Amino acid sequence: MIGIWGNHSSEFLFVVGVSTLLIFGIPMAIWPIQWAKTLRWLIPSQTDLVVYYGRCLGCVAFVVGVFGVVASGDPTVQSFYFRFLLSCWVLMVAVHIYGALKGIQPITETYEIGFWLGLAIITLIFWPNIPA
Repeated sequence: MIGIWGNHSSEFLFVVGVSTLLIFGIPMAIWPIQWAKTLRWLIPSQTDLVVYYGRCLGCVAFVVGVFGVVASGDPTVQSFYFRFLLSCWVLMVAVHIYGALKGIQPITETYEIGFWLGLAIITLIFWPNIPA
């Protein structure tokens, strides 16, 4: 299963990079409160910290997206970048499971467990056929 579509790893990274920019990076960096409301988070009356951390996370997602696009065009870094992405997805699964078990997140975040797990599996399927 690992790498069965590895010949298309560049296309995968391009799609993941652009999608990360459009779905996570740009919206979270520019509109963190609206992003949180969309995912059904309760917004506190004091929003400075929410905005700050939302924008910080949005900027991190932005960089992940940009470098996904960069890595899509450079096979020499794809092995590293796939490891990086898989690590991100696995940690996101863990964070969302923790939040679900503690009951500290809206149901939309709990649904994301499947999303992040799916991304981890798809990442393994598109794992590049390039020696590490």
